[in-house]
Amino acid sequence: MTVSATDSSMDATPTLDIDPLLDDPATRIIVCCGAGGVGKTTTAAALGVRAAERGRKVVVLTIDPARRLAQSMGIDELDNTPRRVKGIDESAGGELSAMMLDMKRTFDEIVEAHADGERARAILENPFYQSLSAGFAGTQEYMAMEKLGQLRARDEWDLIVVDTPPSRSALDFLDAPKRLGSFLDGKFIRVLMAPAKVGGRAGMKFLNVGMSMMTGTLSKLMGGQLLRDVQTFVAAMDTMFGGFRTRADATYRLLQAPGTAFLVVAAPERDALREAAYFVERLAAEEMPFAGLVLNRVHGSGAPQLSAERALAAAENLDEGGIVDQEAGHAGARDSSATSPEADPAPDDTSESESGTRATHSVEQLTAGLLRLHAERMHVLAREQRTRDRFTALHPEVAVTEVAALPGDVHDLAGLRAIADRLAASDVAEPGATPDEFARPDQPVG
Repeated sequence: MTVSATDSSMDATPTLDIDPLLDDPATRIIVCCGAGGVGKTTTAAALGVRAAERGRKVVVLTIDPARRLAQSMGIDELDNTPRRVKGIDESAGGELSAMMLDMKRTFDEIVEAHADGERARAILENPFYQSLSAGFAGTQEYMAMEKLGQLRARDEWDLIVVDTPPSRSALDFLDAPKRLGSFLDGKFIRVLMAPAKVGGRAGMKFLNVGMSMMTGTLSKLMGGQLLRDVQTFVAAMDTMFGGFRTRADATYRLLQAPGTAFLVVAAPERDALREAAYFVERLAAEEMPFAGLVLNRVHGSGAPQLSAERALAAAENLDEGGIVDQEAGHAGARDSSATSPEADPAPDDTSESESGTRATHSVEQLTAGLLRLHAERMHVLAREQRTRDRFTALHPEVAVTEVAALPGDVHDLAGLRAIADRLAASDVAEPGATPDEFARPDQPVG
């Protein structure tokens, strides 16, 4: 990762250079995290495309249920198996694959890999397991980390880009392995497992003596059948519990390793950057290798020297001038026709005069409208700048790259390349660098 300094404020803000990060063979995992709706999936896909076309063998792992990644990469459907992306320029020796996490299938694969056929079948058919694997809190995040560990162990790709799950809490995907591992390895499970371990009448005696009150309470809360399903599940999973904790710890260490780089993705909005600040602080506390901030969908202007105030004043002058001219023109026409009818101009001359006046007024109205749009844009730029300044004041050490907003949604490889170019260039403030100059600032872009 290369970091340079910019002079956009009194205190220099380091700039995140994306290409050296992607090109470095020591970079094996890039994790894109951030609040929901800030463009994590698009950013992850764009990074994958750029890295592949610069010579890396890349796989992008997404947990986005909207399947936008598949559509943008021209793949009919993504599933739990990495699929090669066509249309990538592979002249530099790189290639790109993509996949979308199938949470239940990943859990099934773990069971099949760590249990013999009969026990695996008993687990997969157990009603409690089916509920756990399909929707237990934290299962999606845990399985995302399991899949990451599987991909890294295969050593088939030299770069894995992870699009983290949309989470209400900032770093659920980091907490989930510990949380699920603790659940499967915790006291509650151990107590339920005890009868199976003791066995026979002794086991039932232990259960009756040590758990009579607890079992009665659980039966009321869970239902007798569900409790039996849980106990059957626990007995079948007995040999696998230690493996969950071991793999969770191994994945956590993998995320802390020097070959991993975390990118926090945010929009230049107060809530998104507040969440980004929390991510930055949490990653530092967890000793995770943090590369920098991707500030997505940043607006720019091709005429930054024209302030909002001057633009609005010019628009008002045009409007006032047009109204005065129009009234004077009509008054003059009425006066001349009343005093000297024979002095009326020829029909052709009148038509040309009126047409010219209307054209002038049209141009003035259009110009005034564009000036007002520019004023709106400059207000948006000022608000975004204030928001960025608050973040950089709190975290002046964080390297940032800004991604210019696109005028529309990304839906193909060309759009992903455009995003990747902006990721690498970070030139949104340059005049003429914003094709969405007159897009309404309240409309979604990028």
